[in-house]
Amino acid sequence: MLNPALSGIENYVDFKVGHRKQWTGINNAPVTSFAAAHWNLGSDYLWKNPLSLPEKGDDPRADDYTQNYTASPSHHGMGAMVVLDKAGPISRTDFDLTYAYHLQLSGTWNMSMGVSAGFTNIKLDVNAITLENPNDPALGNSAIISQFKPDLGMGVWLYGANFFAGASIQQILPQKLSFTTNTLYNTGKEVPHFFVTSGYKFYLFENISAVPSFMLKYAAPTPLSTDLNLKLSFRDRFWLGGSYRSDATYAALIGVNVSKIANLTYSYDFQKSSLNKLNSASHEIVLGLQLNNIYRVANTLRMW
Repeated sequence: MLNPALSGIENYVDFKVGHRKQWTGINNAPVTSFAAAHWNLGSDYLWKNPLSLPEKGDDPRADDYTQNYTASPSHHGMGAMVVLDKAGPISRTDFDLTYAYHLQLSGTWNMSMGVSAGFTNIKLDVNAITLENPNDPALGNSAIISQFKPDLGMGVWLYGANFFAGASIQQILPQKLSFTTNTLYNTGKEVPHFFVTSGYKFYLFENISAVPSFMLKYAAPTPLSTDLNLKLSFRDRFWLGGSYRSDATYAALIGVNVSKIANLTYSYDFQKSSLNKLNSASHEIVLGLQLNNIYRVANTLRMW
């Protein structure tokens, strides 16, 4: 969702659909739903010792698989996603197509570069707003109810058997964001969002692995946001995790690979602030489908 360079990183079609309800104790709090899919281009199956899954019969949970890991050959990837986001009287729908090229750097390393392009539809529900002055010139009779904006993003991703790191930028194109034709109230704008992330997977025991990671996000003029994360997985079938964000937000996560096709994850997060008095926890659930997963194993090696 944040970095188009991941498009086509898997052997299979990776499809995900998710829903997030934020600050449940607050009326008209943000609600986000999304659907996304990405896949590698070409009819040939790329990996004899594949990027995501081992040879048939091999155990993807074992440490020795990573010791024999080989990078994927250079290839192309593509993806598509739609995001529905609503917060109070404002709602937006994002449609994007993504493309990435995965370059084989060596026997164990790949680097990919990706771009996303599409458009955003932003709507204002004027009936959800109670104005002190019904003729407020910031809206009034000249309110723009719906508007379309172009969207562009770019990213880069470095990955191997256990390590990943990437950087991306969303909303590159500068766009004014105004809901009136009155030129005195047209200083609103969309700003670029910058992301940097990295993590490493290591084995505590033969069947238990850990993935510490971090993500930095910056969108001026807000402060830099830092996420510190940790996932613990058992045989890459079940995993538990936790996350801390620099604004004193904590999250607990749980996931399960149900079968060779489906996986399900859930997160619960809350802020250690006055919002707690409003029962303002946030909930998110994501269903993933691994289509055309010909290796027919019930778990994926990637636990990012």
